[in-house]
Amino acid sequence: MKVANLVRSSFRLVSLTAVLLTALLLVAVAAACGGNDEESTAGTGTPTGAGSATATTSAEAAPGISDKEILLGAEVILSGTMGAVYATIPNASAAYFKYVNETQGGVCGRKIVYQYEDNKDDPAFAVEVSRKLVEQDKVFAMVGSLGDSPHPASWEYLNEKGVPDILVSAGAHRFGADAENHPWTAQMIPSYYVEGSLFGQYISGNLPGKTVAALHGDVVGAIDAMNGLKDGLDPSKNKIVAEEIAAAEAISINSQIANLKKSNADIMVAFSSPGFAAQAIKIADRMGWHPQWFIEYTSADDMMFQFVSPKLLEGAITFQALKMADWRDDPAVAKHYEIMQKYGGPAPTNFTIYAQVLAETAVEILSRTCDNLTRDGLMDSVESLQNFHTDLMLDEVTVSFSDTDHTGLQTGRMLKATITANGKGKWEYFGPLMEFE
Repeated sequence: MKVANLVRSSFRLVSLTAVLLTALLLVAVAAACGGNDEESTAGTGTPTGAGSATATTSAEAAPGISDKEILLGAEVILSGTMGAVYATIPNASAAYFKYVNETQGGVCGRKIVYQYEDNKDDPAFAVEVSRKLVEQDKVFAMVGSLGDSPHPASWEYLNEKGVPDILVSAGAHRFGADAENHPWTAQMIPSYYVEGSLFGQYISGNLPGKTVAALHGDVVGAIDAMNGLKDGLDPSKNKIVAEEIAAAEAISINSQIANLKKSNADIMVAFSSPGFAAQAIKIADRMGWHPQWFIEYTSADDMMFQFVSPKLLEGAITFQALKMADWRDDPAVAKHYEIMQKYGGPAPTNFTIYAQVLAETAVEILSRTCDNLTRDGLMDSVESLQNFHTDLMLDEVTVSFSDTDHTGLQTGRMLKATITANGKGKWEYFGPLMEFE
């Protein structure tokens, strides 16, 4: 039996045991009451078999599933500094679900209801709203929860409860790599370890002999990215000559950039939020240091050109797997604009493109679960999804899961910041498809 299935089966066995013990107790009580119960049942005029079937159906119905609806939940960042950047993701996914409801009647003959709550980028709030969604609102599954800092707490809670926690938008490697101990979680985005590894491979394959400096946060995802970079680099071709850590709550990173500049490294890799990446590039420029920049894929959006001038950002390299929001001549991107406008979504960006791909993947997984709309059935569908592709993905990019690998996106191409003829910034893909092995 598959490892993840075995763990989930153990969870089911505990629940089934409780149900059987309850049933035996009821039988014992009925036997003690003797013929009076038989007379009462006959007097109702309801066949015993019909009443039993109704009770069984009610007992077996999964939470969040009715004849008309499938209730999905998520804990996401909606407020604060990061909310200004990331709130568009759940809002865009919700718009796509509305589109599916109206044009396709939902999925499995049921409308999708997507209920997401603000985790305030805080672990305590993430657990609080997850408990509310699971225990009060009775969601069927959590889909697209967002945030590296808040999600570890709810990750543990949801796996203890046996609630599917799928297509997570959090980059720590453990969310997709620990299917044995956390069989109910599946990660949508490439882990930061995957990205760091691909950066390392690219640098050693294309920039041999260049020295490398790196800035990363003090959270798990950033440390994963740094470990990926070290594993991806060929030490005979490139050496890391400086490394600095920026605390998540830091206001300024002047001292870290000053220390990194002293190394005079040829390449600078910033595993940080878009805000810190922008600050690092501007500080380095003021210090007269202009290395080749590599920045996290979370910064691969046109908003970066609002934080950093196209001239300063030009040449910076990042990684992505999806079509760009400014490809408005592309039919799939044009359709995305139409969906966002008609169904209450935010203004299209690269983040909303990702959000629709996440929602499309969720719909595909649900559609494969129609004959077994249970939480176990949902996870079986997740693990069976192989080489799933949507029109918003780059050619050859697919989403795949297995019982041992719960990270969906692990392929993509490098992106480079360029300047258009009218002086505006633009991201452009280059090079071959890269795949994490």
